[in-house]
Amino acid sequence: MKKEMQNTAPPRRRFLKQTLSLIPIAAVGGSLNPLVAQAATTKSEGVSADYVPTFFNQEEWQFVLAAIGRLIPEDEYGPGGVSEGVPVFIDKQMELPYGHGHLWYMQGPFASAEPELGYQSSLVPRDTWRRGIAAVNAHCRKQQNKAFAELSAAQQDDLLHQLEGGKLTFDSVDGKLFFTQMLENAKEGYFADPLHGGNQTLASWKLIGFPGARADYQQVMDNPGKPYPLGPVSISGKRSV
Repeated sequence: MKKEMQNTAPPRRRFLKQTLSLIPIAAVGGSLNPLVAQAATTKSEGVSADYVPTFFNQEEWQFVLAAIGRLIPEDEYGPGGVSEGVPVFIDKQMELPYGHGHLWYMQGPFASAEPELGYQSSLVPRDTWRRGIAAVNAHCRKQQNKAFAELSAAQQDDLLHQLEGGKLTFDSVDGKLFFTQMLENAKEGYFADPLHGGNQTLASWKLIGFPGARADYQQVMDNPGKPYPLGPVSISGKRSV
């Protein structure tokens, strides 16, 4: 959703090019638009009709499915974020110390500052998600009489662009902060080890040539520029198909 993504390069390739440096260490009912509904029913260990979110309620879950479906859509380069289990990764992440903000110094004073100075908000990730979803859905209902998940893909994209550009904000949460939270967690889930919920078919690792937990990878690092000949392996031993 970055502004520079509006050029002519393939969307998924642009997204991955911007994200190569972010390989994380470990950190449905209702009315969904057709793209999200199709992805949500894709056979995958990551998102299934039987999955019950532990943090998000049902309305919030529909929002997450819809938003991730637009941030990382399925295309000719591979499956999208929903079918790869990114929403599951985020849901689990919100119940970990990260989601509660236990990994950061969260004492005041809180003030606006340059990004280089670190996270400045008084909201922990789970609060940013919860307040952001509620505020966006309220805005959508006021403007369109529909929740975010019920809007068309084009309408959802437009709203996400407004959040990213700081053109849409709320009393309970800064719109740009909410967009940044969503995008960062989407990236983390898409490139995570499947053990943590996302990247269930190792699609992102295959796309960028990342070998995962292969023990022999160190042996080929003396040959830069040559593609690694074997497919990726997860921490649990899961292999790509």
